[in-house]
Amino acid sequence: MKIFGIDFTSSPGHKKPITCAACDLHESLLTVKGYLEFHSFEDFDTFLHSDGPWVAALDFPFGQPAKLVSNLGWPQTWEGYVQTISSMGKTMFEDTLTRYSASRSAGDKQHLRATDAQAGARSPMMLHRVPVGKMFFQGATRLLASDVSVLPCRPTSDNRIVVEGYPALVARKWIDKRSYKSDEQSKQTADKLVARQHLMYKLRSPELLDSYGVTLELPDAMADIFIQDPTGDSLDALLCAIQGAWSYSQRGDGYGIPARCNKDEGWIVDPII
Repeated sequence: MKIFGIDFTSSPGHKKPITCAACDLHESLLTVKGYLEFHSFEDFDTFLHSDGPWVAALDFPFGQPAKLVSNLGWPQTWEGYVQTISSMGKTMFEDTLTRYSASRSAGDKQHLRATDAQAGARSPMMLHRVPVGKMFFQGATRLLASDVSVLPCRPTSDNRIVVEGYPALVARKWIDKRSYKSDEQSKQTADKLVARQHLMYKLRSPELLDSYGVTLELPDAMADIFIQDPTGDSLDALLCAIQGAWSYSQRGDGYGIPARCNKDEGWIVDPII
């Protein structure tokens, strides 16, 4: 099975592309075949329309918190509220989140989905610092416009399957909350390089099989590319691919997504949650 891990950005370009780790999964062996860059949303859309079968783990929130959807009176289904958001456009969507948060009391301004709370992830309403709200808008609306099977939000019989990844969960398994990346050159320190080296060592060790059910086959030259990338974008794409491979290995059990989850919020695939 072809497995892709994608590190997303809300504003792709040549300096900050959407990054993709392209892999093959045969039984429990995950072989990294290449590393791709999408410099525009058109490139990403082309990927979504590429021939299957494949499974891709994408690093952006597929949904918004049920509390937000209910309080704003949006349609209660994933397809319904994402279509509403798509129709209002990026600026109005961001303004709506800003006004809503401003109207809430302290401690209740940015809600979490159930999966965010379990994963220790930021709210998909967040627009600044780590702009996952902007990533949601650009990513989820494109998933809605595509024919891919979106798990668990819009499962279909299509043989192109997307699941939600969160690479921080894989990294925390071995380096806890040590910082291993930065987009700011002044913060691209030797300590972060050491953290990436340690993480890569663990990913290539038997511990990955114990935790994610796969063994990583990765040439030294390509491993060095992931290690030497101070932004961590390429490494995050690889971490997403590992989550995607684990999810595919759980296809007989809902792709690792619990039946109890709110499918209209979405769910991060990882054995820890």
